[in-house]
Amino acid sequence: MDNKHYYTLNNFYREKFGCKVFKVSLDAGFTCPNKITGGCTFCTSTPYIGNKNESLFTQFENIKNMLHKKWKDAKYIAYFEAGTNTYADVDTLKSTFEPLLKIKNLVGINIGTRPDCLDEDVLDYLESLSKKTYLTIELGVQSMHNKSLKLINRGHDSKIVETAIKSLKERNMCVVAHIINGLPNETKDDMIETVKKLNKLGIDGIKIHMLYLEQGSTISKEYEEQKFHILTKDEYIDIVCTQLRYLNKNVVIHRITSDPDKDKIKEPLWLLKKFVVLNDIDKYLKSNNIYQGDLII
Repeated sequence: MDNKHYYTLNNFYREKFGCKVFKVSLDAGFTCPNKITGGCTFCTSTPYIGNKNESLFTQFENIKNMLHKKWKDAKYIAYFEAGTNTYADVDTLKSTFEPLLKIKNLVGINIGTRPDCLDEDVLDYLESLSKKTYLTIELGVQSMHNKSLKLINRGHDSKIVETAIKSLKERNMCVVAHIINGLPNETKDDMIETVKKLNKLGIDGIKIHMLYLEQGSTISKEYEEQKFHILTKDEYIDIVCTQLRYLNKNVVIHRITSDPDKDKIKEPLWLLKKFVVLNDIDKYLKSNNIYQGDLII
């Protein structure tokens, strides 16, 4: 088990499934409704690492075989990562997700989506799907502050986030929130407040990202004009370690830093040393005797 001061995804999967589990990232061809209004300012492309023109089964096999070279006896989670994967009618969602349930050693499905793309029909379908497999809904939240959501052209406010999480939890579904630290004009207290609010909403997991600027993104162009502050590595580590203290001990930490493309990133370049950042977070937690949830009263 991981010797960490926070609840890692690896530990959670081993406890739940009794073995190593890895995610297989898939692109089902879903778009994003926010692109109509220009999209989020930090976004440039989809995160999928394969060929989105391949069938889902081909994508799955190719990535699974690549990851099996490292983890030979692992089981799998199908992760619909690219695009907004509930932005379609229910029949389309069924025909996309359910065929994968036949895959041997597939133990679950993760669906990445937006909090404003969960109408009642979709929620009802997801609830039924959650009874057939271990289902996780990954919500792009980014911030719980409306000033920031407006600034990054997110296309929804924090109330939509609250409604989405409450609706999913009422249906007993697992919810993972994605947040971004270092958004322009947000203070350390703002970033901590985002985590506090999500914790109170009962999230099951969190992905903590650091804002980075990619070539061609709107926010990169805004940076050239405004030169807003980009967090240093030490600032980021201090903020993340404080955020962990306000998360319940059973909230699974799916990600604790960003993983940018070295050929596209402009700032901050310290993010490219991912394992240095991870190790420095561990050192900070241990040297300061900090644990996840230790400031929750």
